[in-house]
Amino acid sequence: MAISAFVVRVPEAEACVGSLRERFDATTSLGVPAHITVLVPFMSPELITVAVLCEAQAAIAESCSFEFTLAKIARFPTTAYLAPELPEPFVVLTQALVRRFPTFPPFAGEFPTIVPHLTVAHGSAPEAEIAATELGLTMQRHGPIRSICKAVALLEKLVGSLE
Repeated sequence: MAISAFVVRVPEAEACVGSLRERFDATTSLGVPAHITVLVPFMSPELITVAVLCEAQAAIAESCSFEFTLAKIARFPTTAYLAPELPEPFVVLTQALVRRFPTFPPFAGEFPTIVPHLTVAHGSAPEAEIAATELGLTMQRHGPIRSICKAVALLEKLVGSLE
């Protein structure tokens, strides 16, 4: 089933995480760039109208742009990710969209809290561990990733799930 998602693209992360994502994150084969997910799953792409886009834009317009840094490597059981040092602005974006579209809770309501993150590896615990170790070495050389959230992008026609 095709889905859509709201994300904050993080092009500054590609040099650091791109090769790891290609190896350990299947969403790269869908053309999904390095990003922090704001809301997934969102409605099926064929249901997204100009009115829906206007509602989404109104929801996120309440949040202004903000700077963030990715320096902390963290894990979920089968995922390795970079965590923004200030997660609150991402949580605010997610909550604003959920208020406008309450039938689309983050990650289909599977998790009790919102944990903003840039997925580097997803699928199995052993692969996530390998990716986290390699990411640690890369981050030592690269240093923290600094970016600015200036926009929230809508990715459409995704098959499967985004982490």
